[in-house]
Amino acid sequence: MSITAIPGLLVVDLPVHGDNRGWFKENWQQEKLAAAGLPDFGPVQNNISFNAARGTTRGIHAEPWDKYVSVATGRIFGAWVDLRGGETFGAVVTVELGPEKAVFVPRGVGNAFQTLEDDTAYTYLVNDHWSAENQDAYSFLNLADETVAIEWPILLEHAQLSEKDRHHPRMAEVEPLDPAPVLVVGKNGQLGRALVHLLEERSLPYLALGRDELDLAAPGEWPAIRWRDYRAVINAAACTAVDTAETPEGRLDAWAVNATGVTTLARACGEAGVPLLHVSTDYVFDGTLPAGQQYEVDDAVCPVSVYGQSKAAGEAAVAALPAHHVVRTSWVIGEGKNFVSTMAALAEKGIDPDVVDDQTGRLTFAADLAEGLLALLDQQVPWGTHHFTNAGEPITWYGVAREVYAAVGADPERVSPITTAEFTADKDGIAPRPENSVLCRTVPPGTALDVDHLARLHEFLTG
Repeated sequence: MSITAIPGLLVVDLPVHGDNRGWFKENWQQEKLAAAGLPDFGPVQNNISFNAARGTTRGIHAEPWDKYVSVATGRIFGAWVDLRGGETFGAVVTVELGPEKAVFVPRGVGNAFQTLEDDTAYTYLVNDHWSAENQDAYSFLNLADETVAIEWPILLEHAQLSEKDRHHPRMAEVEPLDPAPVLVVGKNGQLGRALVHLLEERSLPYLALGRDELDLAAPGEWPAIRWRDYRAVINAAACTAVDTAETPEGRLDAWAVNATGVTTLARACGEAGVPLLHVSTDYVFDGTLPAGQQYEVDDAVCPVSVYGQSKAAGEAAVAALPAHHVVRTSWVIGEGKNFVSTMAALAEKGIDPDVVDDQTGRLTFAADLAEGLLALLDQQVPWGTHHFTNAGEPITWYGVAREVYAAVGADPERVSPITTAEFTADKDGIAPRPENSVLCRTVPPGTALDVDHLARLHEFLTG
């Protein structure tokens, strides 16, 4: 497997086995190619372009799907031009292909070839079907464009081209293609808002839906969505009313959203071949790990609350997909109601709270979590389960409350420690919480999740 000057464009060496009868090759062997580093792009169609004469030239076409190209008979000169917006717009890669090579072409990269022998059969797998409704996602470049200056082995004036290919626009007239949009489910939560803000800040295309538009608890009422049009689906939606989930009504909602709804979402993504990024929680663990230890991604789940049980069930559904990321996180702080904003409000009102001092974890700031989720896609991190929190030493909720009071100019001594048992002694319907919520950190390199959570807390409160 060889990388190229065009990000995502990969050249694959294919073993060809021959004898006196001819030759044989495994043109597409998903398990071996995935192990070698080729994306599991989920092809849905196999096409063959037969070219009778040497010099037949086709392209340059960029389409809204990934493509895996190879040659069954003959040889071609292949040319690829990056027509996606970004630093590599206009980058060119050329490779001569016979049966012994294949090329993976990501969405938005222009594809062209010229046959070097008569009776050449050019084959390609794609992971979507042509759609007349999606014409804005196609782009074309003239084969003779002077900017990219492809050195065709057979001069174009002597080659066989279609009239349509002869009249495609020059590079100066080509609008760079946007990447496929991201679909965000749960836009109104702390994480959903952070994701929308980050996608807009980076000028990335997206569609964000709230519960009034896509309610995980009511799959039969979902809007018509062509899932395959999306780069990925990020599920930031959840029923997080931990205590309410212990009631008969709340239990129904928690399971409908966090388990049944997520299972339906996973099925839709799986059928469309679209990656699903699903956000889960430390509550899938029982929290009995001894102090000083942290939960690893492959530790067995053992939830003790209805909320944790429903989230664990959702994880299991997502993990069955070939292309998925399950991201467990803890103690999320963002725009909206959360522990930090509550403590800051109590400090301002002059209230001296009792806060539990026997539950330990790390804060995770929604903006940093959003950055980490996009990094999973940008850095092509292998599919699987991850633990995302901000960095730094673990702390108790009591310790966080003291940090909040100090950050807003209040005396932290006004906060008093209390045990969970004392806090819940006179209260009904309180769900059990993990005492140890410390997750090992498996975050992609170079993201804001590497910032210490207490330093980020002070930034969050002081602006």
